[in-house]
Amino acid sequence: MKIQDDTKPYDDINITPMLDLAYVLLVIFIIMTTATVQGQKVNLPKASAAPSLATQTTKAITIANDGKIFLDTIPVTLPELEQRLIQQKALTPEFPIVLRGDAQAQYQSVMDILDLLSRIGLTQVGLATKPLVR
Repeated sequence: MKIQDDTKPYDDINITPMLDLAYVLLVIFIIMTTATVQGQKVNLPKASAAPSLATQTTKAITIANDGKIFLDTIPVTLPELEQRLIQQKALTPEFPIVLRGDAQAQYQSVMDILDLLSRIGLTQVGLATKPLVR
């Protein structure tokens, strides 16, 4: 059996400590990255209860199962709806509309609203539905 002399240099480099350091740095990097994405917990200041001066641009038109029409939460008739949408279009030329129809509402009511929106020239219309549960 041959014993290695202490003065002889090593043939290979032991990289195990270097890999351990690399893995520790990788774990620290992952932890710090996720901590900065989530943000720090702070005590946020309270805002006043005054309504915002920014106008809500999206309008919701709801058709109830009995045929009643609502613009946002205000009940309107078809001519009133047309009048209000024309006024809103004068203020904001392009604004999105979400059409929410009850499942039991008559299809003609939905078509009347879509025809009205087409006549006014509002093209950003979305139909709200519930997700299908399987």
